[in-house]
Amino acid sequence: MKGGDYKVSEARSRNMSAIKSKNTRPEIIVRKFLHSKGYRFRIHRKDLPGSPDIVLPKYKTVVFVHGCFWHRHEGCKYKTTPKTRKEFWENKFNENIKRDRNNFKELKKLNWKVLVIWECQLKNLENFLII
Repeated sequence: MKGGDYKVSEARSRNMSAIKSKNTRPEIIVRKFLHSKGYRFRIHRKDLPGSPDIVLPKYKTVVFVHGCFWHRHEGCKYKTTPKTRKEFWENKFNENIKRDRNNFKELKKLNWKVLVIWECQLKNLENFLII
């Protein structure tokens, strides 16, 4: 099958549509932690490049909570590639990486500090943070 001829199974389609891009579990863990430490922030500000997950205006700092799969965390065991439609996925991942880099560059031009927290970094913390 070629390009647009590929039919995605109903199960795969259901799974992919259920994946959230905002208010994910890792994001909420970070937000609850920051809030518990007294930090106040805004979320998903559309007026900033990349619509950062967390914005700390007082500190001119933005936080992106990245999923290792979607944003290709180097060396991470969660950075897997689906076995079907490899070309599609490689293009998708490369576009994500390119978009992230451009957003970070634009934010830095605007004098924002950019922090990236990876999903895998939070996996062990979940056991220790009181949520």
